[in-house]
Amino acid sequence: MTEIPPLARRLSPLWLGLGGFALAAVLSLGAGMGLSRLIESSTERVVRLKLIAAGHDWASVASDGLTVTLTGTAQTEGQRFAVVNLVGQIVDSTRIDSQIEVTPPEVIAAPRFSVEMLRGDDGVQLIGLLPEGEDKEALTSAAKALAPSPMDMLETAAYAAPEGWAEALAFGTEALTLLPRSKISVSAEGVNIIAIAGSEVEKRQFEAALAKAAPKGLRVTTDISAPRPVLTPFTLRFVLDAKGARFDACSADTEAAKAKILAAAGIEAACTVGMGVPSPSWADATSAAIAAVKAMGGGTVTFSDADITLEAGEDVTQAAFDTALGDLRAGLPDVFSLQASMPEKAKAAVSGPLLFTATLEAKTHKVDLRGPLLDERMTLAVGSVAKAHFGASKVHVATVLDASVPEGWTARVFAGLDALAVLDSGMLMVKADMVEVTGVSGLKTASDRVSQLLSRKLGQGQRFKVDVDYDKALDPMAGLPTPAECLERVQAVMAKRKIAFDPGSAEIAAESAAMMDALAQALKNCGPIKMEIGGHTDAQGSAEGNLALSKARAQAVLVALQGRLVDVSAMQAVGFGEGVPVADNGTEAGRLANRRIEFRLIEPGQGDATLAGLVATAGTGPKLEFETGADGAPLAPQKPVPRPKRRPAE
Repeated sequence: MTEIPPLARRLSPLWLGLGGFALAAVLSLGAGMGLSRLIESSTERVVRLKLIAAGHDWASVASDGLTVTLTGTAQTEGQRFAVVNLVGQIVDSTRIDSQIEVTPPEVIAAPRFSVEMLRGDDGVQLIGLLPEGEDKEALTSAAKALAPSPMDMLETAAYAAPEGWAEALAFGTEALTLLPRSKISVSAEGVNIIAIAGSEVEKRQFEAALAKAAPKGLRVTTDISAPRPVLTPFTLRFVLDAKGARFDACSADTEAAKAKILAAAGIEAACTVGMGVPSPSWADATSAAIAAVKAMGGGTVTFSDADITLEAGEDVTQAAFDTALGDLRAGLPDVFSLQASMPEKAKAAVSGPLLFTATLEAKTHKVDLRGPLLDERMTLAVGSVAKAHFGASKVHVATVLDASVPEGWTARVFAGLDALAVLDSGMLMVKADMVEVTGVSGLKTASDRVSQLLSRKLGQGQRFKVDVDYDKALDPMAGLPTPAECLERVQAVMAKRKIAFDPGSAEIAAESAAMMDALAQALKNCGPIKMEIGGHTDAQGSAEGNLALSKARAQAVLVALQGRLVDVSAMQAVGFGEGVPVADNGTEAGRLANRRIEFRLIEPGQGDATLAGLVATAGTGPKLEFETGADGAPLAPQKPVPRPKRRPAE
């Protein structure tokens, strides 16, 4: 048997230990690599499922245990960011290696090509953008043939010309050559031409030449104007007789004025549009004069600048003449001067008493004044009195001048207008020997007041007649609701929904704004009625805090109504706290019912002390459950209710 050397015997345990350690290291490394591959596989699977679920199945995922690599092609930068952000919710963003590419954007669309060509006495200007090529050179050459140094502000872009561009540019260049004062806009969509001709004949020649030169299919719009002739004097003469309506002469300052004049006449006729009009109100004045001739039933009106001559036809009555003349005088602008006359034959046939009338309409309260007055000064004075009574915008003065009115005529008209102003509708008639006032009023004492006014202002011995009826529907007092009716309106609104407040606050919730509007509408026209606004809370929180909160909420309702123009001068806000429950405070539904605002009428001699005893004892002893009567006051207590545990009030 061979003997092991002593040194070998000493080294054997050492080698055995080292061999065991190496084996353990190899086994540990193998286990770690297996665990790493397991983690990589799990991470890839979780990320891939997440991306597929989000609709990003185009993205690929690879993981080496430390880094998650993303590849693929996104349609947009936003899509790429969405994938990276989604993966960042699963693994740490520092471990993400995004190699996702983004599809390049589409090629930028070609710009819109257009050219503005302006030609006038001071030369030619070219402004715009053209495709690269020979277009710019051809256009500038054409411009130089018209003006030595045209202003060239043209740019080019390296894009193909759009369809229709060549035809449009060629036609626009030809139009520029033809029209010495023009603006021509060219684009692939069409050509727009604005130009000035020297006369109507030249205008028609231009239009014919452009129509002949325009390529088929090209959209062309033209606006060629010719200077208007100067008309001296500016003349219009309208005639209505047995032959019918016609113009002996017709002038207008604009096309709109021409249309208005012909519409007033109701006929088709030639009407020259020219310069030299005496007033911008020419169309209004001539239309009103034409209407006056038609209202009379016949006659002639002639305008020579601002001078107007109105002649009645042979068969026109004095009444028709006066009415038409009054309306015309009322509608004429100040610059115009009017002279009117009736044929001598018609004047000789006139008979009947003088009559001035003022008619007050029922719904509009407009006043129409008609009839004779002494002169312009008296006409102005009567109109001023009427406007003071009825409003400047509601008075129509259609009076005529008549120097034959009797003495004191204007004073009688003044007195009648004062009396008419008492009524809601009616009529004043001033005659040589009588003043009559008839109509309707919402005042029971209207007839007395009219009689007193006329008696005092007309004087002793003057005759007048009053026929005034009372209409309850017009009485401002009869139409007001009673306090009880106002309360019914309020309760009807409150029955639909409660006024809500922010929790623990006296601030009315925004959701209750519409309800406050409805309450204000219900109290409209109610006037200063004595009404109590009572605030109530549930039993949560301290009694003192609840009392203060209820008073603050009632006051908030009062202020909200005042802000909606309700007369709250006789109302009062009262807080009852938790002292007047209408339901069990031990339940949420009961507490909700107890948090409320109530309205009630205050009887004469009654203040806010009706429930003072209940308020004073709030917070002491066991609570009582109350039933309420029709007026909201508590009835006899029914049974004790245990006081709930206090929490902050809502």
